[in-house]
Amino acid sequence: MRVRRIIALAISSLAIVPFNVRAEGPAALVPCATKPDAAYPLLVGIGYGVYNGVYNSTTGLNVWKGIRFAASTSGSNRWQPPQPPGINRTIVQATTFGPKCPQAPPSVPTASFNPGDEDCLFLNIYAPVLRRNQSVPVMTWIHPGGYGLLDGTQDMSEIINANGNGFMAVSIQYRLGAFGFLSSAEVKRKGVVNAGLLDQSFAFDWVQKHISKFGGDPNKVTIAGESAGAGSVMLHAMAANGALGSKVWQNGIAASPYSPAQYNYDDVWPTQRYHDFAEQAGCGSSAAVFDCLVSKESLTLQYASSNMLTIWPRVFLPVTDGTFITALPSVQLSQRRVNGQRMLNNANEGPLFDILDAYPTSSAPTDSNALKMETNGYGPPYAINNILAEATFVCPSYWMATAFTAPNKQAYHYQYSVPFAAHRTDVTACVGPATPNQGPEFALAIRKIWGNFIMNNNPSIPNAVANGSSSPNPTVSNPGSCWPAWTDSNPQLINLNETGGVPYQTVFGTAPVTQYMNPGLRNNFTRANAAKWELNRGQRCDFWKSMGPNVPQ
Repeated sequence: MRVRRIIALAISSLAIVPFNVRAEGPAALVPCATKPDAAYPLLVGIGYGVYNGVYNSTTGLNVWKGIRFAASTSGSNRWQPPQPPGINRTIVQATTFGPKCPQAPPSVPTASFNPGDEDCLFLNIYAPVLRRNQSVPVMTWIHPGGYGLLDGTQDMSEIINANGNGFMAVSIQYRLGAFGFLSSAEVKRKGVVNAGLLDQSFAFDWVQKHISKFGGDPNKVTIAGESAGAGSVMLHAMAANGALGSKVWQNGIAASPYSPAQYNYDDVWPTQRYHDFAEQAGCGSSAAVFDCLVSKESLTLQYASSNMLTIWPRVFLPVTDGTFITALPSVQLSQRRVNGQRMLNNANEGPLFDILDAYPTSSAPTDSNALKMETNGYGPPYAINNILAEATFVCPSYWMATAFTAPNKQAYHYQYSVPFAAHRTDVTACVGPATPNQGPEFALAIRKIWGNFIMNNNPSIPNAVANGSSSPNPTVSNPGSCWPAWTDSNPQLINLNETGGVPYQTVFGTAPVTQYMNPGLRNNFTRANAAKWELNRGQRCDFWKSMGPNVPQ
């Protein structure tokens, strides 16, 4: 009888499910320690179904995993726009993540075939326990992975806890590899290109429709991501030629936005890869290629994608489609035509992307971060050797900051410099769990930087947090407490680094590197001119911008 009353409460109070709901499984349906009429319940109806979350007493958060936000993308839904879910007449115990999308990792000797499930458009919610008259801002997390791998299972508890449970997080999944970014004139004619980006946009719309039922404020949404997730943030800022405004999201966090070559949807490169993929799948190159691919078994297509990656790395990527994405980042961002209101982004990519013989090597870097990295065995001069890093990650972050100097917009920029500052090593500091070279004071500071931007539209943090509790004078003025907005005439960044600590040896990939750990780590935040950073990076970014139409970028 009690279970029926709680189900009736979830349905009647939220007015969302027009059918008789029956429980699935023996899980308890008690919302949480507070009364159902005072708090947002764990049992939540969202129109097409009911999801029962769990309360985590360690983090103090309510968590829902594996919430479906779109229908399966298999069969006739392949390379089509995401579709609304069908009605589910059972209560879903939202305690496990949904299946990951088919994976397309770059070909490396240690890689093995890693199948996924085309029915993978699920999201997860981490929310503070709130009374019904409360609501908090929302961060929507887009996972990294080069548009070809990983999933939405990143735990968001640590960054929420670091900010006093002052916001909630939604982590989303999207189609990857050939399933998300297959492109040609035929694909566009019979379906859609950039399907993975459309999945993300569909999830944003889901947040607008449903997040208030979990205590989220749909008018205070920040989309955030790392690498391909950050590149996605950039592309959503560019979507529809910047004409979408701020209805769906207001703020963006782009941590090292991945911006590879972006071809037109029907250019030779994506078209040839389309036909190569079709041949690998046994569909030849006839006029019926698309229909043949739609008819194939999922594993056949996944093996075809895997085989492609033994020949070309990063085969399937976002393209200029003329509708959702209408221009190259180097072109549109320089014209300052962007959606959203505020952007926080960062740079620094480490030697994963070095091309050592392309930049001059006669002058040593002058900033303290680069000098410290030289003494750590990275090889002089570390920073100015990162051509591919700057062209693909760093300079797009500069262009994006400049785009948000348009009227009624604002941008903030930082440099992540904690050795070994390679691509994506900042993720653990930002959202957890921190690695030994990321001291607890540093992790707290960067998480509060993100949190304040999400909650208050400004990344500035108190001096005591920026300096860290172990500082000889925690209250002394710190650049992180008064964050400068990016401007054309004075593009400022905050360099986030540490000093001190005990050196230890580790391996990154196959290379031995030196890092520093406690005891003795202290925050070292400084302010710098981004244009002059690392021997005039601004000039090099201007060069890459001028090369954009030829790269294309």
